[in-house]
Amino acid sequence: MLAIINKYMKNKIKHIILNKNFLFGVISVVLLSGVFLGGMYFEYTHRPYSDRISGISNMQSPDNSVDMEPFWQVWNTIDQKFPGAKNISSQDRMYGAIKGLVGSLGDPYSVYFPPQDSKDFSDTINGSFEGIGMEIGIKDGAMNVIAPLKNTPAEKAGLKSGDIILKINASSTSDMSVDQAVHIIRGPKGTPVTLNIYRAGEKQARDITVIRDVIEVPMIDSKDLGNGVFKISLYTFGADSDRQFANAINEFLKSGDTKLIIDLRGDPGGFLDSAINIASMFLPKGDVIVTESFGGNQKDEISRSKGYGFVDPSKVKIVILVDGGSASASEILSGALQQHGVAKLIGEQTYGKGSVQDVTSVTNNTTLKLTIAKWLTPDGTWISKKGLTPDIVVKLPDTVTTTDLVLNRALQYFKDGK
Repeated sequence: MLAIINKYMKNKIKHIILNKNFLFGVISVVLLSGVFLGGMYFEYTHRPYSDRISGISNMQSPDNSVDMEPFWQVWNTIDQKFPGAKNISSQDRMYGAIKGLVGSLGDPYSVYFPPQDSKDFSDTINGSFEGIGMEIGIKDGAMNVIAPLKNTPAEKAGLKSGDIILKINASSTSDMSVDQAVHIIRGPKGTPVTLNIYRAGEKQARDITVIRDVIEVPMIDSKDLGNGVFKISLYTFGADSDRQFANAINEFLKSGDTKLIIDLRGDPGGFLDSAINIASMFLPKGDVIVTESFGGNQKDEISRSKGYGFVDPSKVKIVILVDGGSASASEILSGALQQHGVAKLIGEQTYGKGSVQDVTSVTNNTTLKLTIAKWLTPDGTWISKKGLTPDIVVKLPDTVTTTDLVLNRALQYFKDGK
């Protein structure tokens, strides 16, 4: 078994090298985060979740039925009447117009990135940026903290999944897009940003000031907890997450432990391929992991387990810890293992990010992230906005506690089987 894992990891390293050349050599990349995937929007950039990357193809001629006269009337009126219009380049105006075009879709996960935003996106893929280290998104019409990343200024300042961001540096978020919020939150190391947040259970909003820093995106931790229990914490589904997860599984198998905890709390997602490869370590070959439903005349795309066979679920008891910050790729992995009876979910309802984004290079320095499909769990359920319901729900108190109630509930489940 260990030889199979080692062979997989060698092949995976080669796979990543090829993808890296592709990513920085030409057109685009496929991300799974939000939140890589994402869906959601990381404070530093989109990090959804089951995203995929491709080039633009099948370019069509302009739609001659569209009356472009109002556009040019507004353009010329700005030239004639707006103070300082000469200080705004025509190219920047065009970027703004394209962002408005994408914004007309009313989809918070579809975004156009002008040059600087596109660079920020690339920096995020490289895994290092300056900011506070959290993912944000719009849910139920409000700007939400999806998840602070582990050991980042956002987490250390006390920001939590589900916090509603009312203001950023005194600017209201009521009419603010996620990418606008990202621009304000990002900034040089050592500088402050103040978020006015409302937290469920509290009587009034409060300010939290966070000092920006260089953020190194964490990926994975593993630990032998004793008493036959081994814990793997996955913080994001990056391009290398599946290889690192395979290393952790190697450690687990060598330990002789028979109980495995996969902690996906606060994991906003990432690369779809990573989620599929990790699920394939547990599921028999051919089992459905996720279905991408494109609608219209395009056929659904089903991703099935590759049957790596690293772990025999009949010999290992598995639980997955989840919360409101578990999204996209986290939900894909959790839903697949839960619905195939391989693992029990313990914790809180997950985020509910059920769409797939395509990330495309429009020019050599601009990018489009566009929702192209919704994804379904193995039983055909679309979890958008609803999320996944744990097999064992743990209701957390409103007051802060140092006790990890969700982890303790998992240990209890291992002990008494319920």
